[in-house]
Amino acid sequence: MKKYADMDGLRIKDGRLINDRPVGMSGIEEASMRRQQMKKQYKIDCIADGIERAKMRMDGDKNIYEF
Repeated sequence: MKKYADMDGLRIKDGRLINDRPVGMSGIEEASMRRQQMKKQYKIDCIADGIERAKMRMDGDKNIYEF
């Protein structure tokens, strides 16, 4: 099978042309996606922090009643 220079990222399988090229994304799209991921991670971190603080308070309340 011959490889052609202009078929970069394409291959032939069972007589069909298969596209293995990476998805093209502009810099603005990539920056927007990363910003959305950062916002989502911030929300997840805030919720996890709140749960951890609530557990600490519950453990602290148990210690008060032991005396």
